[in-house]
Amino acid sequence: MSTATTTYGVYLNGEWVESEPAVAVTNPANGTVVGYVSTVGRDRVHQALCDARRAFANWKSLTAMARADYLQTIAAAIAKKHDDIARTITLENGKPLAQSQAEVAMAVDHFRWFAEEGRRAYGRIVPGQAQGKRHFVLKSPIGVVGAVSPWNFPLVLAARKVAPALAAGCCVILKPSHLTPLSSIALAECIHEVELPRGVFQLVVGDAAELVGEMLANPTCAKISFTGSTEVGRVLIRGAAENITKLSLELGGHAPFVILDDADIGRAVEGALTAKFRNTGQACIAANRVYVQSSVYDEFVNRFVTAVRHLKIGNGLDDGVDVGPMIHRKALERAMGHIADAVNRGARLLCGGRHTGEVGEFLQPTVLADVPDGALCMCEETFGPVAPVCRFRSIDEVIERANRTPYGLAAYVYTNSITTAFRLVESLDFGTIGLNDSVPSTSQCPFGGFGQSGWGRELGMEGLDAFLETKHVSMAGCA
Repeated sequence: MSTATTTYGVYLNGEWVESEPAVAVTNPANGTVVGYVSTVGRDRVHQALCDARRAFANWKSLTAMARADYLQTIAAAIAKKHDDIARTITLENGKPLAQSQAEVAMAVDHFRWFAEEGRRAYGRIVPGQAQGKRHFVLKSPIGVVGAVSPWNFPLVLAARKVAPALAAGCCVILKPSHLTPLSSIALAECIHEVELPRGVFQLVVGDAAELVGEMLANPTCAKISFTGSTEVGRVLIRGAAENITKLSLELGGHAPFVILDDADIGRAVEGALTAKFRNTGQACIAANRVYVQSSVYDEFVNRFVTAVRHLKIGNGLDDGVDVGPMIHRKALERAMGHIADAVNRGARLLCGGRHTGEVGEFLQPTVLADVPDGALCMCEETFGPVAPVCRFRSIDEVIERANRTPYGLAAYVYTNSITTAFRLVESLDFGTIGLNDSVPSTSQCPFGGFGQSGWGRELGMEGLDAFLETKHVSMAGCA
């Protein structure tokens, strides 16, 4: 990618297209413009859907091996530009460079995983019940897919949609967040380099309501895969009703982080640091409520606060930075509002809690102790570097409190008892549970939530199946 003065086009039917107006992409660490990106309107999305529909017939007819070769080549192209793409993620998102590098590596792994998994879209032969009949089940690609990705993990969450859809034989139109479109442009550049057939992958940027509105209204778009807020998820559900457009929705979270009295406290502190402050707490699986059993509560809080105070906050491109800026001022103000609300309700502010720096959207990593269950941060997703900590006494109590939310995306449990571990794993109503593990997501296992955290799963074999239709064939009387 080029300089901050560059205006990037959108990627339509195998060509880069520049159009007006162009939107500025800014670095949340200092407010500087890092690039401009062309935007399109609903008419261009309509044309993109038409082009994708034409490309679909040939793309789905390729062998799974041929599509796998394309995905492996895309993975290699991303890996070759690893450092440049990581820097781009940090410039537009603000996260520390080491975390951006990890994101690029995970995106590469997603493409490699689905390149192989696409070759295993098995059907099956089913024993018949009636004489002379045979039954078999086929898997076929769902069609043209609209992929809507967010700003917090701008490359890897796009890859979670694009890679399996392509592997399944679908054509994809990707709409990234207007806050962080440069990472998706870098992905599109890699796809362009490998000469994917025209119309199989396209990239659009613009007003979300307008562009996604066309995807919902146009019957050519067979499915929309979306990652974002539960509020927007509800809008998509309503909009999908007319055409019965299929949806995959990865929505909000409110992850509990449970520490039992038999846990390795040092390991729990390190896990909580990662689960809470990675990506400045701006992750749907970030630890949002930390529950610590009474007998180890004081020890954990003291060690945790000491560790948080040693976190380095700053521009993600600077050496040794652990916590970068929040994405914009509204996000910062929301997090600070949660802090103020908790303190007003009796919580103790042990460290952080302030906007820091002369420029940029920086919030000091914050720890709140003795937070009451009624505080906003215990009921809503904070999406920032704020860790509310509270004590519990019994396992039954913490299970009830952890499940007291409409969200069910991720949860964390720290214990050295296998009996306790399985009791909690079986009782907690969350789609992903990190058991003594603060980074549970991986290419080969499903990711998604219970309740208002969404519909469906990404990654794993389920992530491929999300882009496949199941077809039953009943055969009788053939010679």
